Amino acid sequence: MAKQVQFRRGTTSQHSTFTGAVGEITVDTDKNTAVVHDGSTAGGVPLAKSSELSAKVESLADLSITSTAAEINTLDGFTGDVNDLNTVDVTTLGTVEASKVVTADASGIVRLSDNQQIKFGTGDDLEIWHDGSNSYLKDAGTGDLLIMGDNVQLRNASFEYYLTAISNGAVELYYDNVKKIETTSVGADVTGELIADSYNETYAAVTSSSNATTINCEAGNAFSHTLTENTTFTFSGEPASGTAFSFSLEIIQDASASGYTVTWPTEVDWPSATAPTLTATASAKDVFVFYTRDGGTNWYGFTAGQALG
Repeated sequence: MAKQVQFRRGTTSQHSTFTGAVGEITVDTDKNTAVVHDGSTAGGVPLAKSSELSAKVESLADLSITSTAAEINTLDGFTGDVNDLNTVDVTTLGTVEASKVVTADASGIVRLSDNQQIKFGTGDDLEIWHDGSNSYLKDAGTGDLLIMGDNVQLRNASFEYYLTAISNGAVELYYDNVKKIETTSVGADVTGELIADSYNETYAAVTSSSNATTINCEAGNAFSHTLTENTTFTFSGEPASGTAFSFSLEIIQDASASGYTVTWPTEVDWPSATAPTLTATASAKDVFVFYTRDGGTNWYGFTAGQALG
């Protein structure tokens, strides 16, 4: 027959004044539960029966906790209060930064205090911060700072324009929200007065082929041509009507004094409707100036000097 072990027992009232030895177990005969004693607490610690538990806990959901185990693990070692839990702490490389360095308000706006920096890149290549007086965007690392977009605008706090950049189009610069400079497919368009410390015009030497020579107005404002044959000139690339344009052309005879001649475009109007006659001597230079303001529909030609050099 198996041995029987009996523990001391008593009613709930009797237990309330009883202080058992450390580790002693007694039985509450009213509740039919075991009581564990610690040697100092009167009544001990009653153990609950399984029937007294309202639910069985097998997962976080049984406790109505919606956080994941990983999210709860981020609180390991947290020493803040309940209010701190309402702020956003930042975990970087396994370290929880000081609470309230980064906070999100009721509108979902994330806020950093003065001199708190956001850093990007392994070597802190890009930094963003505000020091209480000024705001900074600092590219201190490898490569360039690229600002990309099909349409990029730079404005002030009142949304007035400083600069706009359009993909495959113009870049525009503004003064007091008024556009002053716009790049175009052939250069730039300036509204108002242009003041420069120095001014240079582009020079290009042109050649003939099969008795034809083309002056491309987009290539410069000063041209020269050394005659190797009789040639007919064509002017191209004029700016649109309403924009004035002029260029100079230096005609140089060959060293053999061949006396080559030129035929000017029919759009050129010469003084007294008479085109000049070229100097025919060896290496002689004649300089002419041409001007239009209607997109090349009409050109005005002038002789600047002949038999030069």
